[in-house]
Amino acid sequence: MTEDFPVLDLRDAAGSAGSKAEFLHRLRAAIHEIGFFQLVGHGVEDSEDMLELSRRFFALPEGDRLALNILDSPLFRGYSELGREHTKGVPDQRRQLDIGPEQPARSFEPGDPAYQCLVGPNKWPSAMPELRPAIESWIARLTDLSHRLLRLMLEALEAPADFLDGVVDPDPQIHLKLLHYPGPTQTGEDDGSGQGTGAHNDLGLLTLLVQDSNGGLQVAVEDDRFIDVPVIPGAFVVNLGELLEVATRGYVRATLHRVVRPGTGVNRYSIPFFYNPRLDATMPPLPGPYVESAGGVTDVAGNPLFALYGDNVMKGVIRSFPENVARHHPHLAAAKTG
Repeated sequence: MTEDFPVLDLRDAAGSAGSKAEFLHRLRAAIHEIGFFQLVGHGVEDSEDMLELSRRFFALPEGDRLALNILDSPLFRGYSELGREHTKGVPDQRRQLDIGPEQPARSFEPGDPAYQCLVGPNKWPSAMPELRPAIESWIARLTDLSHRLLRLMLEALEAPADFLDGVVDPDPQIHLKLLHYPGPTQTGEDDGSGQGTGAHNDLGLLTLLVQDSNGGLQVAVEDDRFIDVPVIPGAFVVNLGELLEVATRGYVRATLHRVVRPGTGVNRYSIPFFYNPRLDATMPPLPGPYVESAGGVTDVAGNPLFALYGDNVMKGVIRSFPENVARHHPHLAAAKTG
């Protein structure tokens, strides 16, 4: 068994042949045995600035945030109040701003695949004009970093580094969230569940997360025993999604994880960035000895895994935003899986 949360330095991948080989060995162990690791040496130096920007967004007057209300968005973009998003039917105790690829508005036509309802523009706060350029710069840099990391993962699995370029080029379906987890107030505002975000797997390829010093992220290991992910300033917590589990016949793990709600009076902020295939892309099985000898994906009751990314992500949004589905896409409610 590998160390619980290995810390990998991306600079080693660009070093000598020996340092790169050691990097790939540790990367392969991490993505196979736990599905989580921490990445340093990545060259993205402004994570604290982004967390501060997130704090400022959530400190805006409630009216400014509600002007971006996700309930008004058929694209599932915008601001969510506490309890708006659900995990396994239970409201998550976090506030959030959901950002996707900035694309022109389009009509959802009869006969379109359900995932086409995710295509269109974002909602940005007029009271904070500096937020959009900062997030768009962050997205561009994390997209490049994610693609580099994906290629290194394929190398670690002894597959061609460019094997999955076709499922992400030219427009990967990225997704970013600004998240605020407020602890219960002194007046006893607590549902007793301790749930910040309920236990779940990510849906796509890989996730890069920055978290503040308050921690709270936990990962399931050894029969669903959850352990805390340490906070390393400036590091990205990296985990893998269900589509990599599909493509690697289960050799790569999409690991169950959750966020515990912080204590009374504590505010936790984090920013996850999700790097995914195009909506219309189907994941091909990877070649290579590690994948070919793998036993297959884990069959979890009520959670089918789809090779077409658009189908897999719609499984998630239909479950997570029932009020949006009922308001804007009632025909999709009948398609809810599990």
